[in-house]
Amino acid sequence: MNNTLDLIHEEAFYNLVARFVFNLVVTGIIIWFLYYKKTQRRDYLFTFFMVSTTIFLMIFLLDSVKIQVGFALGLFAIFGILRYRTDALPVREMTYLFAIIGISVINALSNHKVSIVELVSTNIIFIVMFWILETTRIIKHTACKLVIYEKIDLIKPEHHNEMLNDLCDRTGLKIERFEIGQVDFLKDIAYVKVYYTTNGKVNTADNIVKTDEHLSDS
Repeated sequence: MNNTLDLIHEEAFYNLVARFVFNLVVTGIIIWFLYYKKTQRRDYLFTFFMVSTTIFLMIFLLDSVKIQVGFALGLFAIFGILRYRTDALPVREMTYLFAIIGISVINALSNHKVSIVELVSTNIIFIVMFWILETTRIIKHTACKLVIYEKIDLIKPEHHNEMLNDLCDRTGLKIERFEIGQVDFLKDIAYVKVYYTTNGKVNTADNIVKTDEHLSDS
């Protein structure tokens, strides 16, 4: 029995490189052109690329020792419910992460029973679906921000339109609707979540807009 470790298996190595480059191109299109160009979130850019690389290499190399499909599906359960200690992963980023993991697993586990046409078509379907859902010309995007609002007298229902116009003028956003949350009568401020249409850029919901300079220290 030969227990020596071979320096290289040329066919397996070329297969690894080809599949990795293919997976990197597909996930790169989704991450860079469809996500990062809209959000400008470098932290998630790093996360998505490294998760994709890690998942692909781990699945591809473990597949050589007949990894069970159940283990691969278990990765979805582990990373699909991933939460960071400092902040919960937003639904949008969670969806991207889940899709990136799925694409990497598919590209790593596909074998001789799956034709090249089927594999390429599957990846194209992912790209097209992301493009359709991310293109503002097809689907209008609505983002939200948390606004610290100091005109406490306008939060009454009868002043709804006046408050909406004031929010639009002071934030410069095309606000469609808003929701009044916590009200602090001691500081005369209210926390208002505003929903507005975007022009191709997607802003995160945890951004806070302060509508008056004297609130900068609040």
